[in-house]
Amino acid sequence: MARLLVLYTGGTLGMEPSSGGYVPSPHFAERLQAVLAAQPSDRLPNHDLLALNPPIDSADLEPAAWNRLIDALSAAWSSYDGFVILHGTDTLAYTAAALSFLLDALDKPVVLTGAQIPLGEPRSDALNNVLLALQAAGHPCAPREVCIAFHDRLLRGNRARKCRTQGLDAFDSPNAPWLGEAGITLRLAELPALPAGAPNLTPAAFEAGRVGVLHCHPGLAAGQVARQLDDPQLQGLVLLTYGMGNPPGLDGQLLACLRQAVERGLAIVNVTQCRQGSVQQGAYASGGRLNDIGIIAGHDITPEAAITKLEVLLGRAKRGQVLRDALSRPLRGEMSTPP
Repeated sequence: MARLLVLYTGGTLGMEPSSGGYVPSPHFAERLQAVLAAQPSDRLPNHDLLALNPPIDSADLEPAAWNRLIDALSAAWSSYDGFVILHGTDTLAYTAAALSFLLDALDKPVVLTGAQIPLGEPRSDALNNVLLALQAAGHPCAPREVCIAFHDRLLRGNRARKCRTQGLDAFDSPNAPWLGEAGITLRLAELPALPAGAPNLTPAAFEAGRVGVLHCHPGLAAGQVARQLDDPQLQGLVLLTYGMGNPPGLDGQLLACLRQAVERGLAIVNVTQCRQGSVQQGAYASGGRLNDIGIIAGHDITPEAAITKLEVLLGRAKRGQVLRDALSRPLRGEMSTPP
């Protein structure tokens, strides 16, 4: 039977009620161990529990926290057959995507999960999600990649998004099929496997302010764009456009600003604001002009994956054409292969 490490990093799953709202529970690790010990011993993989100290506040997540996870995984990688990471849901999709790029090829599964309701609270989804993650990570045919297990779904980590704030089915992968589904049994989808290999367990050199997001919207002013793009720290930008990748014209000023930024070496990825679908920069003239000035089409990548891909590539010292080439193609199944 597989031996797993469960890494508790914080989040709603491990909180308890207080007069001021939910707060981290100082006794969560013991409570979770007791709940898991009550399960039939032959139904779950052998596992150890490690709590990250201090825990990560999901809403305050910074890229440096991903290096903390890499350090924890590096110390334990040779001792376990798979890993379960318990994480807050607000930034769960960001961490799953970031780890997929940081670790690169994998020879063991890494499964993230969390909860919408704390463990022990009425109607909590915490235990079911943890059990699913354990069963998925311990499955002999588990995908050797970073996954999210949530509400009976197993999702590719860098394809997932938090789509609901109130529903227990909070996560989905709108542009990619589920990797598995739990009913009476856990059924893994027959999908092409990602290339396997020894993971990269070295931290990345993250730097705050290096990646930005420009959200196109009615009322966007050219001056706003220029000020953001003129930031000397900025090295990568996710451009969130309408529909199939169409930006506003701003009387030609947006295109001019973007062209100047690309010429200065800024890597810009075009991602649709739509929950489902793909950027096709040549479908309309407005989007086609982005091709002419060197904007990279993000195809069907999620905003979370685009942001973290930029963060990790820059943190791995990728620059210039090497960076552009890596952004233009799928590295770990995060987007469909361009036609």
